[in-house]
Amino acid sequence: MSKRDSVSIYKFKRFIEELEKKEGRGTELVTLYIPPGKRVDEVIGYLRQEYATASNIKSKSTRKNVMSAIESAIQRLKLYREIGPNGLIIFSGAIPEGGQGTEKIEVYDVIPPEPINTFLYRCDSKFYLEPLKELLKERDVYGVLVIDNEEAAIAVLKGRKIVELKTYTSGVPGKHSAGGQSARRFERLREQALEEYYKRVGEHANEIFLSYPELKAVIIAGPGPTKEIFAEGGYLHYTLRDKVKVVDTSYSGEEGVREAIERAAEELRELRLVEERRIVDNVMRLAISGSGVVYGERQVREALAKGELRTLVVVEELDRYEVTLECSKCGHVEKLTLSSDEMVSTLPKRLGEPCPKCGNVALVNRGEEPLVDVLIREAEAVGTKVELISSDHEAGEMFLRMFGGIAGVLKSAQQ
Repeated sequence: MSKRDSVSIYKFKRFIEELEKKEGRGTELVTLYIPPGKRVDEVIGYLRQEYATASNIKSKSTRKNVMSAIESAIQRLKLYREIGPNGLIIFSGAIPEGGQGTEKIEVYDVIPPEPINTFLYRCDSKFYLEPLKELLKERDVYGVLVIDNEEAAIAVLKGRKIVELKTYTSGVPGKHSAGGQSARRFERLREQALEEYYKRVGEHANEIFLSYPELKAVIIAGPGPTKEIFAEGGYLHYTLRDKVKVVDTSYSGEEGVREAIERAAEELRELRLVEERRIVDNVMRLAISGSGVVYGERQVREALAKGELRTLVVVEELDRYEVTLECSKCGHVEKLTLSSDEMVSTLPKRLGEPCPKCGNVALVNRGEEPLVDVLIREAEAVGTKVELISSDHEAGEMFLRMFGGIAGVLKSAQQ
């Protein structure tokens, strides 16, 4: 999934969310997963058999809706000469628009982002989406272990997030300053305590890292020689040792994890978290230089409309909606951008105010759309690249706080 751009992933996710909302009255929604290599005529033949079977359904309305859904799936399938390398998914069904008898057949065909392995036909009250959701799961998983003689931190990075982060203290005292036998005895005890500490950290790391069979690499980091001692000491499970990359950091603990992600950027280049940090860093650098970046919804949309932006950067979880108001008397249309809280507090008040054109209290809400979707559409219309970033990590949270979650990199900016 990391090879696909952030907008494709977002649209795919939104499509699944919309399909998830749809529900039939009975088992009237058809889901069809077709793997690559299947012949179109062979699948149509299979659906014809299901159509004949559906004619035996006792309920007249269910029978009619299922047969219509299957026929619609067949007609959609006929648009394809062959099944592509990733396969094909068809959703077809009677979706109620109101009371009994208001059902309308809806058909969707989807080329999945990755190959699907099995042929599946299902008729149910909801579309079967689990295999599609599985395709959304992040595949890029990395382990990070930062250690010195005082503390250790173990983290798992998955896609955009640090999904696990645990810290441990050694309890090992610092080096003894006294001389003679007392110092030597103390040093032996200290070395034993360090050995136990390394073993304990290794056990925790193995338990965490081995629970992610898809783990691609383990970054071992730290400010001193401890990381090399740990990496070479056989404390990690043998299946993890070939995946180890050692990097230097100035810090240990949680701060060391963040630094290790920066220092190991080349090894973690496929990780979306690292890419998003790079995007935010670039926006920050250009903003500090005083040119090359615009931010704020109005300023960004103006620059976008003029075709001045090379890249639009938006927080995916942006809590902003574009609301379309229309006067039912004169047809005047205006658009507002509101947060979810303002949709509750501000919108009713605005609907009770006079129309600015005709003066009648006749404004009606014609619908709202996530501002993220609006911005993507406006950017695509002028050929501007869009990068969606998450606010679930530190860099994304800072971007949301400093730029309101929307910024544009100008074409004139020095890269």
